[in-house]
Amino acid sequence: MTDENSSPFWVAKSLEELSEDEWESLCDGCGKCCLAKLEDEDSGDIYWTSVGCRLFDAETCRCADYKNRLSRVPDCVDLTPQKVRTLPWLPSSCAYRLVAEGKPLPFWHHLVCGDRERIHDRGESMRGRVKISETELGEPEDYFPYVLDDEP
Repeated sequence: MTDENSSPFWVAKSLEELSEDEWESLCDGCGKCCLAKLEDEDSGDIYWTSVGCRLFDAETCRCADYKNRLSRVPDCVDLTPQKVRTLPWLPSSCAYRLVAEGKPLPFWHHLVCGDRERIHDRGESMRGRVKISETELGEPEDYFPYVLDDEP
C-alpha cells in the first residue's frame, strides 16, 4: 500500500487517477449507498430510509451480485469520479466523497486501520440496521414508515 516515504494512494492520487483495484478498495462497505432514499421534488431534500436494495446483503453489508448489479437493478448508480462530486445523497462518511473533498479517511476505514470489521464494530455501517428490503414494498408511500431522522 505505502512505504515510509510515500503517501497512501488515496492521498497521492485524484479519483480519476485511481486504478480499478484502488477505486474498489476505497469503498468502506458501509452499505449506506444501498439504502432507498426519497427526494422531495419541491425542495430537493433527501430522506434516508432503512429500506435496503433488493440485492443488499444485510449481513455482509455488500451487494449480493455486485458484478451484475447495474443490469439487475435499473436505478443502481455506478459511481464515477464525476458522480461522486455531484450526487447530493452520498453519505458524509463516504470514502469517495472524502477523497474528492481532500479530507482524510476516518480512523475506522479499513485502509487506515487494516480491519474490514472495524466499521461494523463501531456502528458506522448499516449491518443490522436495515429493516426491510425494497422487494417487500410496493408503492412509494410504503417507504414513509422507514424514513430515518438523520443520515445514517
